[in-house]
Amino acid sequence: MKKGTSIQWLFFFVGLMVMGIGVALTVKGQRFGVGSWDVLHIGLFKNFGLSIGLWSIIMGVIIITISSIGLHEFPKIGTFMNMIFVGLFIDFFNWVIPNPHTFSMQFVDFILGIVLLAIGAGIYISANLGAGPRDSLMLLIVGKFGCSIMVARTVMEVIVAIVGFLLGGPFGIGTVIMAFALGPIIQVSLGYSQRLLDKCLSDKHHAHVAAH
Repeated sequence: MKKGTSIQWLFFFVGLMVMGIGVALTVKGQRFGVGSWDVLHIGLFKNFGLSIGLWSIIMGVIIITISSIGLHEFPKIGTFMNMIFVGLFIDFFNWVIPNPHTFSMQFVDFILGIVLLAIGAGIYISANLGAGPRDSLMLLIVGKFGCSIMVARTVMEVIVAIVGFLLGGPFGIGTVIMAFALGPIIQVSLGYSQRLLDKCLSDKHHAHVAAH
């Protein structure tokens, strides 16, 4: 388990919160489709009740269990916190953010949601305190089948989206857009976040040294 510094944990939780806002906004604009995993979560919600965020947590528990057995390693504390807090943030912001009543507002919510989801992912990943459950599953697939991360991620996303669609989840052109748009935005966000985190850690270190 990585303890991390207070600054790393700040980045971690801010990233998860921004991701939660992003997912909630894409759910509000689901006329255009949502991310593959949210197609599944919404499909499960429509069939079995509970809430979208709670299904995100339940699926996270299942995935962590499978990944831990397959990878023969206990997940980091950050993986558990990622799973729980993203689910809670999704439900909270889904409740707080008003439902859009026009086509244009749904479109704005959807686009803003994609951007915030990717930015949040970049911020939380930069903290390096544990991958999310779905990233752990992706690494398990890579290890077991010897395929690339891109192939593993794509296959996983397609299967999840199909299952979610069969359960009545909102699959649309937006689901396809997210599959291609998230990666590049996450990459940019991760670069900026990493540089900012490194600067904050460096400044804190210099301040600590100066104090002594």
